[in-house]
Amino acid sequence: MPTTHEGRCLCGKISYDTGDDPLWITICYCRFCQRATGSDRMIEPIFERSSFVFTGASPAVYTLPSEGSGKDINVLFCPDCGTKLALTFERWPDRIGIYAGTLDKPSAVTATPDNSKHIFVSEAQPGTILPAGFKTFDRHATENDGSPLEPIMHASHHMLAD
Repeated sequence: MPTTHEGRCLCGKISYDTGDDPLWITICYCRFCQRATGSDRMIEPIFERSSFVFTGASPAVYTLPSEGSGKDINVLFCPDCGTKLALTFERWPDRIGIYAGTLDKPSAVTATPDNSKHIFVSEAQPGTILPAGFKTFDRHATENDGSPLEPIMHASHHMLAD
């Protein structure tokens, strides 16, 4: 039976229900994600957009092209408190990614070698440790046409240098 996950913005005017478990979890180190989170990475569970529901107020949308693909990314955020809640993608119109920290129970969604991937490790900060056995990619995990790229998997934890 699928698990639903709920989350909200800081002020509580926008809530969401994922409607299901994540399809996968993306850990992204690109400069966009670093700026968007104020951290060295973004942890982004990806869900089917058709089962995902916002309740309360409607999120505002900020759109910009991805430096990686050139396709638009839509940042969905609360217009009152400014919390970034989710991303939608021109490249994947049937998917929605959430900012994991907005989940009511962030620990309920755990990245494992089987359900996750680390992308844009070429832009990760020096000292970042990539865990053993996880799929990693220098940039995206697929070509712009959707064809998959071969991951790099480290046999032991791998620290990125300058």
